[in-house]
Amino acid sequence: MLVCLSVTLLVVIVVLRRAEVVRRTGETDVTVSFSLDGEGSGAGAVDTGIRFFDHMLASFAKHGRFDLRIRAVGDLEVDEHHTIEDVGIALGSAIWESFGDRAGIARFGEARIPMDEAIASAVVDVSGRGYLVYNVGFRTSFVGGMGTRMVRHFFESLSSNARITLHLEAAGEDDHHICEALFKAFGVALRRSAVLEGTGVPSTKGVL
Repeated sequence: MLVCLSVTLLVVIVVLRRAEVVRRTGETDVTVSFSLDGEGSGAGAVDTGIRFFDHMLASFAKHGRFDLRIRAVGDLEVDEHHTIEDVGIALGSAIWESFGDRAGIARFGEARIPMDEAIASAVVDVSGRGYLVYNVGFRTSFVGGMGTRMVRHFFESLSSNARITLHLEAAGEDDHHICEALFKAFGVALRRSAVLEGTGVPSTKGVL
């Protein structure tokens, strides 16, 4: 007797959207490992030597649900400028690489996040064009030992190297709250832009 067996083969293709970037200069040594599709817990570790900056980056990863590891050694005896700038460059480059061919992504993402009296909004377009619009009012020159002027410079460096269009706004009474709401909003907006919801590249040009 001939017995015919029907076998169904299920093939699951997992696309790992992650990247690692190493940037070494005469001023800094930065290693960034970033995954768009993290464990959902914002897993990772951040050590830049600037504790408040570490806290902001950890908030970005936690609320974006990204896996993020950053190790940075910089010339902090000069000031924090080179370290924050180069972390922005390296993280932005890792974000760009992690998006892969961009097929099926939502492309656009936005978030409006409160923290007590402060509120921040972030709007992201994974456009392939780095551009920052920044409307954030801080009341003091430093928060947690980090210059508030460096917040803008970080996002300029990141958006340019991630090749994303990024609009940021924030206001409030407490600079810690303003800054933290801003990093959280960016994390949530970026996560929403990375959601896979289709098949093709979301552009009439066919590329991003």
